[in-house]
Amino acid sequence: MRPESVIGTGLQKALQMVAPGTALRVGLENVVKAKTGALIVVGDTPEIMNLVNGGFRLDCEYSPANLYELAKMDGAIIMNADATRILVANAQLVPDISITSIETGIRHRTAERVAKQTGELVIAISQRRGMITLYKGSFIYVLRDIGTILAKANQALQTLEKYRNVLEKDLIRLGGTEFEDMATVNDICRVLRRCIMVLKVGQEIENYIIELGIEGRLVKMQLDELLTSVEEEAISIVKDYSRGQDRGASEILGALLRSFEEDVSDYLAIAKALGFGSAASVLEQHVSPRGYRILQKLPRIPSQVIDNLVATFGSFSNIIRASIEELDDVEGIGEVRARSIRNGLKRMQEQLILEYMV
Repeated sequence: MRPESVIGTGLQKALQMVAPGTALRVGLENVVKAKTGALIVVGDTPEIMNLVNGGFRLDCEYSPANLYELAKMDGAIIMNADATRILVANAQLVPDISITSIETGIRHRTAERVAKQTGELVIAISQRRGMITLYKGSFIYVLRDIGTILAKANQALQTLEKYRNVLEKDLIRLGGTEFEDMATVNDICRVLRRCIMVLKVGQEIENYIIELGIEGRLVKMQLDELLTSVEEEAISIVKDYSRGQDRGASEILGALLRSFEEDVSDYLAIAKALGFGSAASVLEQHVSPRGYRILQKLPRIPSQVIDNLVATFGSFSNIIRASIEELDDVEGIGEVRARSIRNGLKRMQEQLILEYMV
């Protein structure tokens, strides 16, 4: 069985081009149904054209019917970069034979070598098995039927919903400890790890949506609902607790997401990324948030005012202990806004206590 790569940036555009509902996908499925097989190159760079030997120069408009008819011939079909025109049909491709290939069939071996040599998208359709395989650089991806992808997407959505529910409880618990100024590095790492798990499952579902094309609209709606504010919560937590960092909060979160498969399950790895070091003892260390995450939940408080509050008081515990007069002294805050902040924080604390007890 051919290996299927994890969908990377190089393949996402290719999958969008062949997603269900696109003209190219209709043509590919027509070829599959006809059991003729095909070798299709999407790209007309000089490097590609130098590999083309013989064939018929057509330069005609693409249509699913044209692709179906031309695939009856044994040679390769060359299309322009956006797959709107068919340039050459029944061509022989002559890639560098020193390029390694894991494929055994001539058509698929040629497709893999051309993709590796040029970096362009090459599509091979197996005549006997009716499988559509994409080659893009060193990536190989076998297209699956819509039913299989939908089943995997729905399973991933169920997993995501469970993760999101647990995350909500962790966020409530963290909020309570923040008001009591009792949060530890362990608490922060637990919530950040949960945020990252939710975001990573979301990325996996995004890949399914790309494959599904027009069939993925409902999945996309459900995903957007489940991912609402998760990234913003994670960034705010990083802003609240990161220590001695030259990088911004978004950059730190991005690094954690990239390292997820390796070490983000380890709380110490998250603690180290936040600037707390890697000693096991740091997890029990008590830390105070700066206040970005909770202050952003207050209505009608501009981000600049939040920045001014954090700069003035230094920590969330100092902000909640501040009097109305002290809040009023902060740039951008008048007496009315100061009372609104004070009352809003009090209501939020009471709400967190009620939600935590439920």
